[in-house]
Amino acid sequence: MANVTERSGGEILAQGLQAHGVDTVFCVPGESYLAVLDGLYDLTKDINVVTCRQEGGAAYMAEAYGKLKGTPGICFVTRGPGATNASIGVHTAYQDSTPMILFIGQVARDQEDREAFQEIDYRRMFGEMAKWVAQIETAERIPEYLNRAFHTATSGRPGPVVLALPEDMLTELASVADTRAYKKVASAPRPEDMTDFRALLSEAQKPLLLIGGGGWSQEASENITTFAEKNHLPVACAFRRQDAFNNHHAQYIGEVGIAPNPKLVARVKESDLLIVVGPRLGEMTTSGYNLLDSPNTKQKLVHILPGAEELNRVFNAELAILSDLTAFTKAALDLAPINTHVWKGMVAQARADYEAFIAEEAGIKDFPMHKISSYLRENLPDDAIITNGAGNYTIWGQRFYQFSSYPSQLAPTSGAMGYGVPAGISAKITEPERVVVTLAGDGCFMMNGQEIATAVQYEANVIIIVVDNGCFGTIRMHQEREYPDRVISTRLNNPDFAALARAYGGFGVTVDNADQFPEAFEQARDSDKPALIHMKVPNVWE
Repeated sequence: MANVTERSGGEILAQGLQAHGVDTVFCVPGESYLAVLDGLYDLTKDINVVTCRQEGGAAYMAEAYGKLKGTPGICFVTRGPGATNASIGVHTAYQDSTPMILFIGQVARDQEDREAFQEIDYRRMFGEMAKWVAQIETAERIPEYLNRAFHTATSGRPGPVVLALPEDMLTELASVADTRAYKKVASAPRPEDMTDFRALLSEAQKPLLLIGGGGWSQEASENITTFAEKNHLPVACAFRRQDAFNNHHAQYIGEVGIAPNPKLVARVKESDLLIVVGPRLGEMTTSGYNLLDSPNTKQKLVHILPGAEELNRVFNAELAILSDLTAFTKAALDLAPINTHVWKGMVAQARADYEAFIAEEAGIKDFPMHKISSYLRENLPDDAIITNGAGNYTIWGQRFYQFSSYPSQLAPTSGAMGYGVPAGISAKITEPERVVVTLAGDGCFMMNGQEIATAVQYEANVIIIVVDNGCFGTIRMHQEREYPDRVISTRLNNPDFAALARAYGGFGVTVDNADQFPEAFEQARDSDKPALIHMKVPNVWE
């Protein structure tokens, strides 16, 4: 029987989240949505309310939850400063195609359009970085707005939704029923699409399957693996989406992203059929739009995406298929396999090139960073989750670590710094039985390192590895190349990160050379606390 008793807007919203299956909320509390917090008070057996230290961290945690679970990550922040801090998580969710809903407290309705305390028009503010932005003006329409928000965030190309909540609306009373739990609306390929796809594959001499983007599921990952096996296709993953295909698989040939294997780049350019399942083919995956010709590619392009607005946006596809990824991969399994003798040997050579690429020794001056990634690759369980933010340090993990299962990689394709620490905490809260390792640069860590306090409070025992070279490494690299001998604004004076972790109540240890890392990692893993390994590496420019 629907609940039609009189309730406050805050209660209607909180109970509406429960009706839609929400089990975790990330927030920084604010007086503008106190009525929602009060509504959540009686629901804490079903909804875990995680209080974060800064709204950027809270939004990143919600975004990471959305990546990990495939359902909307939920974040609550207060108006004005809270919303502006949280905007970075919304931008990341938009560029990464991650389902997420940000709720923002708003000024009372009778104070709107006066530039009241912390007032912002969120439709204008978030209009370019969210799928839908709205303000709920009456409590009785909360179920309607929630229903639309969940469907919008998950359907088509997934992404963020922003809902503003006037403070007085949340205390308003209304008698209204909750809606049924949302069900994702998914597109599927037409039969003629699959017929045309198979025909193109049967004519190919050098096909290559490129997968990634948002909207993946464990089922889709398993389906695409079986399809690739049946047709013996070489498989590459797009930028920071390496977990969509088992990197240990004999048909996996590497990542097409930043600093890719030159031999893999050549294979993409030389392919005669590029089958792209999921990636938008943005700047990072196409090496600044130089990997493929636009709008007409030299290769025949089959592009499969759940969002119609992205198909043929930059690259004109021979065959564009509008489809949910799980639906497409399921349909692909029903196709009769192709006789693969033409390209079978090509796959083995491409795999050998990939294995040689990750076996090379590489480091920072006298610090062999590949040893760190190799140690993690050889000692972490297959379902371990790896998170990172942005910076030169990420290259070592992306190149040398091998992802075994989906989902296990949480990394921002938006290139956002400060993501790794809150994402790791979110992952450990969401999947407490899995090992979670966060890679962070010194500059990246300092943007959200305070969230270690959140990790300690919620016993989220993530292991954070801070690569400290005393500078904003990526910017310094470009600065040295473009403006040599004119260094400004990229040097960093850092704290003792291990001592900082201990001050928060976690475990901290310092590593000065790569040989010390294995012992330090085992100490961190055995500490039964959120742990930080402060890895001091040389600054290659000084």
